[in-house]
Amino acid sequence: MFGDKHLDGTRRRFDNSPMAGTNLVDLLSGVRFGVSYLLSGGEKDAHLKAKEICYEQTVEFPEDITPAGPIADSIVGKIEEFSAVGGGRFRARISYAIECTAGTIVQFLNVVFGNTSMQPGVKVERLFLPNRLIGAFRGPRFGREGLRAFLGVPSRPLVCAALKPMGLSAAELAEQAYKFALGGIDLIKDDHGLSDQVFCRFEERVARCAEAVARAASRTGRRLLYMPNVTAPADRLLPGAYRAKELGAGAFMVCPGLAGMDAVRVLAEDDSIGLPVMAHPAFLGSFVTSEEIGFSHGALFGQIMRLSGADMTVFPNWGGRFSFSREECRQIADACAEEMGGMRTIFPAPGGGMTTDRAQDMRDVYGRDFVLLMGGGLHRHSPDLTRNAEYFMEMVSSL
Repeated sequence: MFGDKHLDGTRRRFDNSPMAGTNLVDLLSGVRFGVSYLLSGGEKDAHLKAKEICYEQTVEFPEDITPAGPIADSIVGKIEEFSAVGGGRFRARISYAIECTAGTIVQFLNVVFGNTSMQPGVKVERLFLPNRLIGAFRGPRFGREGLRAFLGVPSRPLVCAALKPMGLSAAELAEQAYKFALGGIDLIKDDHGLSDQVFCRFEERVARCAEAVARAASRTGRRLLYMPNVTAPADRLLPGAYRAKELGAGAFMVCPGLAGMDAVRVLAEDDSIGLPVMAHPAFLGSFVTSEEIGFSHGALFGQIMRLSGADMTVFPNWGGRFSFSREECRQIADACAEEMGGMRTIFPAPGGGMTTDRAQDMRDVYGRDFVLLMGGGLHRHSPDLTRNAEYFMEMVSSL
């Protein structure tokens, strides 16, 4: 029911393709995508809620005065499946015409959960995407294979260190970056709280940290990447990314919850940038932490981040200082790797209070295809940050 009726094998934006006419029927391909919603309440109320979603997420118009014909038949969402899942909840799989998305991540998310996000007892569980819709999105530029090739790391988990705490000067953070890089850490990123504060200006930090990582790489002979936080107001995002690349940044981190989901796409698709992108979950926690509203962990941090173009998606690992469970983290990892119309798979990047002794436990759950994100944990082993990094890299290499 969500298959491709007119799949032509090309990866282009379907909204710009030539159409046979100007009538609504002629403008629609007949291809639909699906969203699985979990609905709380009694069966009758849940089914009514599913029906309301069909209208709210498309025409936003009362059913009794919605024009009959192609608008009611094709534009309005359709309940394809409705079933009980236990615990007073029901699953409704609703399909939408792919043309409703306009071929953009912004309007796609609006159709998936725009106004309905303000209704109680509705949670987006999973997306079912036909190739025709996936082809409208470029997705990750590098993905797992590309990033491994970029770094020259064919099999083991990647390791990322976060520069912190806020309040250090650009020079102090650069010294920290140098020590981590000298110890062999693959990716060295700004903490998400580092922006353009008076005590640590963006340009100076990027210039110093990029130089420090490059200097360490020249000593070790390994390819290492410094990843500044380019999250910024909309009018500063691309200028900041361009400048960061000029200053030697090897990848970018952005917080789509703060800058907008389309910020990931903008960075990933810009050919003049052409660098890996890491998506950070700041501000997105309340989207997934409720049992009854928001998104499932896999849908938001896996499927949507991947569609947006992230090569790596950061989320809190279970057992740290956040509330994500082992199963929720596994759900994200699965969504990062599942088949999506040929779109590149991406790295889950669990972090959030991780310590070096958790590495084997994480390896058992994520396999080898993940980024192990370490912050304060790399400071605990000893005062020597380079030795700490070397010790941890030896541990990871043996996993």
